[in-house]
Amino acid sequence: MKTLGKYLATAGVTAAIGAAAIVASSAPASAEVVCNRHGDCWHVRDHYDYRPEFGVVVHPDGWRWGRHSRFHWREHEGRGYWRDGVWIQF
Repeated sequence: MKTLGKYLATAGVTAAIGAAAIVASSAPASAEVVCNRHGDCWHVRDHYDYRPEFGVVVHPDGWRWGRHSRFHWREHEGRGYWRDGVWIQF
């Protein structure tokens, strides 16, 4: 009986270590806020290298605009950016 208890305790510790390793090895989700010069802002899940001619600014996910700023959310799925009210996919 003592051997069974020792086995179960070892199995529990091994399972806990395995679960911790999985959590530690998973990459955190990357998110950013992107805004164009017209005040359109949207969230992106992955980091993209936007070309300078796209005219956008990339902010960290926690970024918030000021109280008197003229920004608004304009979400869209996929890779791209807003230009003159049109979603340009790339």
